[in-house]
Amino acid sequence: MDNRTNGVSVIVQGDLKAIDRFTNEILSEAPPASRIKSIEVFPKSIEEYFKFSIAGSKISDDQITEISPDIAVCDECLADMMSDPERIDYPFINCTNCGPRFTIIEGLPYDRPQTTMKDFRMCRKCSLEYNEISDRRFHAQPIACNDCGPVYQFYDGVKTISGTDMIVKEISSVISSGLTVAIKGIGGFFLMCDALNNDAVVSLRKRKNREAKPLAVMFRDLAELKRYCFIDKSEEHTINSWRRPILILKQKKLLAASVSNGLNTTGAMLPYMPVHYLLFRYLKTPAVVLTSGNLSDEPIIKDDPVAIEKLVKVADSIVIYNREIKNRTDDSVVRIINGSLNLIRRSRGWTPQPVDLKFNVDGILALGAEQKNSFCLGKKNQAIMSQYIGDLKNKDSCDFYIETIDRFSDLFRFKPEYLTCDMHPDYFSTGYASVLEKKYNIPVVYVQHHHAHIVSAMAEHGLDEKVIGISMDGTGFGTDGNIWGGEFLVADASDFRRFTHFDYVPVPGGDIAVQEPWRMTFSYLYKYFGDKIDYDLLPAFRHVARHNLILVKEMIQNEVNCPLSSGAGRLFDAVSALLGLCTLTTFDSEAPMRLESVINSETDQYYPFYFGESVIFAETFRAIISDFESTDVSLISAKFHNTVAQVILEVSDKIRNETSVEKVVLSGGVFQNKYLHEKTLQKLTQNMFKVYTNHQVPVNDGGISLGQLVVASKKTGLCV
Repeated sequence: MDNRTNGVSVIVQGDLKAIDRFTNEILSEAPPASRIKSIEVFPKSIEEYFKFSIAGSKISDDQITEISPDIAVCDECLADMMSDPERIDYPFINCTNCGPRFTIIEGLPYDRPQTTMKDFRMCRKCSLEYNEISDRRFHAQPIACNDCGPVYQFYDGVKTISGTDMIVKEISSVISSGLTVAIKGIGGFFLMCDALNNDAVVSLRKRKNREAKPLAVMFRDLAELKRYCFIDKSEEHTINSWRRPILILKQKKLLAASVSNGLNTTGAMLPYMPVHYLLFRYLKTPAVVLTSGNLSDEPIIKDDPVAIEKLVKVADSIVIYNREIKNRTDDSVVRIINGSLNLIRRSRGWTPQPVDLKFNVDGILALGAEQKNSFCLGKKNQAIMSQYIGDLKNKDSCDFYIETIDRFSDLFRFKPEYLTCDMHPDYFSTGYASVLEKKYNIPVVYVQHHHAHIVSAMAEHGLDEKVIGISMDGTGFGTDGNIWGGEFLVADASDFRRFTHFDYVPVPGGDIAVQEPWRMTFSYLYKYFGDKIDYDLLPAFRHVARHNLILVKEMIQNEVNCPLSSGAGRLFDAVSALLGLCTLTTFDSEAPMRLESVINSETDQYYPFYFGESVIFAETFRAIISDFESTDVSLISAKFHNTVAQVILEVSDKIRNETSVEKVVLSGGVFQNKYLHEKTLQKLTQNMFKVYTNHQVPVNDGGISLGQLVVASKKTGLCV
């Protein structure tokens, strides 16, 4: 047997029945995290073998084997942590079935000298296990123990502590005191404090400059999680899986108020590193905040010197270990919608697992979007997606983006022959496409944002035909120069026709209207009703200075800094502010999240709307205003969400009647909304539509690069 960059080659000898049984057992007994795509069997003349051996790895220039994502510590290793003499309480315990993978790899093939474990020479015991075929740690590249592996150190500016037992006890003491600890994780540093201590959470927020965005919480175990969150069987399976993502769950019992800041959901997770389990032995609290170790909007920190320099401003102490993190990764975030997994942030546990396609995308580099960025490399019929990069709006994030493109290109021996990016002229990713265009002298394919959303979902499901594409998000550069975001397309993988869209409304002040959703409320109401309503009586404007209302009105009247938008996100912003739920935002998508969060009513009612050349919501707003005095905000929100779902149904029905297309593809960040997504699926499937959406990549802009990749394949003629 030998590892190759194009797969694993195994030479077996025996009678045909035994070989057939061996082949079947590869599939039936494969580890949970394995991904066996195919097994090819062919006869070969060989010399007689008397023992099993693994030959040296071989490199094939034209093909790439898949790199495993990082895998949560397995139950057998947790048991060994209690009983294996050399690994008692060892915080880096791992085996063939678990441990770091992508975050430590430096090159292919995946052998120890090609990882950041190369600096740790195996002791005699580990070497014996590594070379013993019957051992669970046979060729486990990160294998180590207390005698030969990485070690933690604790710093608090006054003292330095070594030794795992002393360190975890000290961390427990710090957390119990209401302080914050920065801890080096698998793919970067994380910040930890007591999730039941509101003062501790508030302090962390202030120092991290993260005012109100919900914080992820790690629970001691599933039993404790169930005390604080509602969880069904599919959710339980997901949060317990080897990927160990952050899972968005509905709250049952409140944690510290500042953890979720009024939302009815919690980003919950379970321990996935050995050190997490060690910590919970001593921690008195059943739940800790575990959030990315960075300053607001910057990439997660992975290097010890940078952490010591920057995180001292946020944390009261820092815990590091002496193994390098080669590839940084945040925790992945998922939500179960209609019983299926939907990715919100695709990173640890998924990256760099490729998406298999029915399209040839070889040599294409897709540069992704501006927000929630990921990029994508095309290798034959595979899309190799990067980890979550983040928003490309500061130097550190842009440096991380460029660094990771270079690293993926080296790792996967990739040199671009085509480039593809968003149409928006001001995106950093679009500008970087121009840089690479000149560097490599290769063509660039510009792809419309919402077309890329639709094709990303089509690519996952192998669709190569006309579909009804419904793309709902906050923003995207349209072919008419306006901002799109509430789009109904008739699309295939190469092109699209815009069938209709949400009504255009001015966005007073541009980007500032996203931070001040009351501006969108005023814009919609003024467009539909002018001066015929008393704005002072509406919740959206109770805390808005009169002169600011007058200023926004004049901006709209004079068309000054008021770009037109059909964005569904702006519509949700307007309704959320109208109900007084969120008039000023402190994080991305806060207004729609608060609008969804108040729903606790079961109803199929929806508000009236008008569908002509575009979808007009004048009667929707009129009905919402008339409901103010007599209807609970929960019911108003549910009826509004139902209205959007009904719009989607009626427009889809009209498209089907005119085109005979009956496959509907849903994509765009608005469909992260569980209530809207499930209500839309219900309506469409009840009316005999076949509905598809994203599952392997995020429905938000994190999946854009996959759509760009496939559109470019079609437009360049690679995929014919």
